Amino acid sequence: MPTEESVLAALQKVQEPELGKDIVSLNMVKDLKVDGGKVSFTVQLTTPACPLKSEIENRCRAALAGVEGIDHIEVNWGSQVARGATNPQMEQMAPGIKNVIAVSSGKGGVGKTTVAVNLAVALAREGASVGLMDADIYGPNVPKMMGLTGQPSSEGGKLIPPEAYGVHVMSMGFLVADDTPLVWRGPMIHGAIQQFLRDVDWGEIDYLIVDLPPGTGDAQLSICQLMPVTGAVIVTTPQEVSLMDSRRGLAMFQKVNVPLLGIIENMSYFLCPHCDERTDIFSTGGGKLAAEKLGVDFLGAIPIDVAIREGSDRGEPLLASDPDGVQAQAITEIARQIAARIAVRNRTVLRVI
Repeated sequence: MPTEESVLAALQKVQEPELGKDIVSLNMVKDLKVDGGKVSFTVQLTTPACPLKSEIENRCRAALAGVEGIDHIEVNWGSQVARGATNPQMEQMAPGIKNVIAVSSGKGGVGKTTVAVNLAVALAREGASVGLMDADIYGPNVPKMMGLTGQPSSEGGKLIPPEAYGVHVMSMGFLVADDTPLVWRGPMIHGAIQQFLRDVDWGEIDYLIVDLPPGTGDAQLSICQLMPVTGAVIVTTPQEVSLMDSRRGLAMFQKVNVPLLGIIENMSYFLCPHCDERTDIFSTGGGKLAAEKLGVDFLGAIPIDVAIREGSDRGEPLLASDPDGVQAQAITEIARQIAARIAVRNRTVLRVI
């Protein structure tokens, strides 16, 4: 009959596809039980949004197929998201936030906030603890897109971020009237973002998605100064004018030593709901080409669809209203790719175990 030792020896042949080491050495095998011919164990992933679950399971089953006496294999899943880089300031203001993902765009009108909102919901649906900070102080649209109204409650001198679709949200849109313009200079923007960290009880957060305003201004610099950003994502559209601005955004993050996780091409193409014909409204392939030229990862393309706009207007993100649709599946896969890149970086670059 199989033993724990023989099972572990077989699983030592299973390589984690992205980390390049076996899952036993990486301490990913938990709760191993051998009961006669029945074997069960838990694979502790580096993120609940791992895009390679099926591949890891297939490798485990193939390795155990060579162990005599096993007639039943049960593979369960767990996850432990590692903390990215931190600093004393962050530890004091928001110690529960493990990773910060900045979502940026070189120009407005590319759907950056829509992408940020749906990425947050996608990660939450995968099982992660997610926060969403609306750092677009002048145009805070996140509450509208998440269907949240009113002011947040407070407890112990801190604001409690409202929750929707499994995501904790904080935005200036909760604190000022819709028709009130914020005519603020840079230091006030810096102070507001600092308050979003210091005066908000975020709790334990695996990923804090930060929706930045378009461009390369005060909010971007404040975020990079106040918190250790695990990685930045640039949202663009295929046309050249958007790609030009994306290159400037990339250069800004490089100057402040923020790792770039990759480029997302939004509004990549239109898929007709009646005949399934594809139309490249804003050209196509520009995001992938820009990623290749700039030497960064291309995270994926999101088709344009009226359902995305309708969902944003009524406060119901696409990942909540139509999670199985083509657009939602594209966003989910991008979210998984982002989580995987963070996990690899935390394990290999930062040596986080």
